[in-house]
Amino acid sequence: MFEAGDIREWRGHDVVDDQGKKIGFLESVYVDTATDQPAFATVTIGIPTRRRLVFVPLGGATVGPSYLQVRYPKAQVKDAPWIGTDGELLAAQEAAVFAHYELAYQTGSGGERRLARR
Repeated sequence: MFEAGDIREWRGHDVVDDQGKKIGFLESVYVDTATDQPAFATVTIGIPTRRRLVFVPLGGATVGPSYLQVRYPKAQVKDAPWIGTDGELLAAQEAAVFAHYELAYQTGSGGERRLARR
């Protein structure tokens, strides 16, 4: 797994899918609030006048010389829940992000959010 400090340095680098197809550019990293470990990234996709940020899990991701490779296909990532380039992930949207990738979702014992942007 990546160290949160290290992966933030990859902001703006290409993000590619499990087959090496370019998806977009790494925008930001979201950590799991329970562990403070990188859990999801947002990827900038779309044409310049219609850009958006889609979420992709970082579990199993690897880095190359100038890219971050995720273990999900491009089509699945592009269909993932998204926010505007100046938006933020709302607490009510977190479960949908996890569900899109068939990952278990559970809030903290006091109902705390699961993801935090770093």
